[in-house]
Amino acid sequence: MAKGYWVSVYPATTDLERLAAYDKLAGPAVRAGGGRVLASGGRVVAHEAGITKRVVVIEFDSFEQAAAAYESEEYQKALAALPDGFERDFRIIEGLA
Repeated sequence: MAKGYWVSVYPATTDLERLAAYDKLAGPAVRAGGGRVLASGGRVVAHEAGITKRVVVIEFDSFEQAAAAYESEEYQKALAALPDGFERDFRIIEGLA
């Protein structure tokens, strides 16, 4: 069964206090959904139209598990903590194996 991944890119992070509130809620929600953080806020080398800001990659045992974790009540509470107008490029993708 192919794994599932959350991939988030944050073009701008202006309200770090509210982002910290989101992180505090999102971490337990991700773990409860079976997610494992593979990368979060480390160094980025961007090419072409890439963005060098914060990137987060989270792995799940399956695509279905990744989608269910996003829809979970716990994660939806975390999303509500994001600042108004917060910008991120978030995707749930299916791995190759």
